[in-house]
Amino acid sequence: MEQAVTAPNGSRSKEDVALDLLKFVAASAGLGRGTSPAAGFVAASGSKPEEQVNQLLALYSKCLGAVQGK
Repeated sequence: MEQAVTAPNGSRSKEDVALDLLKFVAASAGLGRGTSPAAGFVAASGSKPEEQVNQLLALYSKCLGAVQGK
């Protein structure tokens, strides 16, 4: 399992927390995977890899904003 990188005061950076949130949301929504069927909510995924990357980058921006309280 990955070790979390910690800041000198023992807390994790907001970017690290946002990345973990991105991983959780993307896995839950099925983003970044092929078009394999899944039970539950399945977000619309672009057919091109560039569209999937853009979706993940947009999701990271939203996660970072949420962590920063914006």
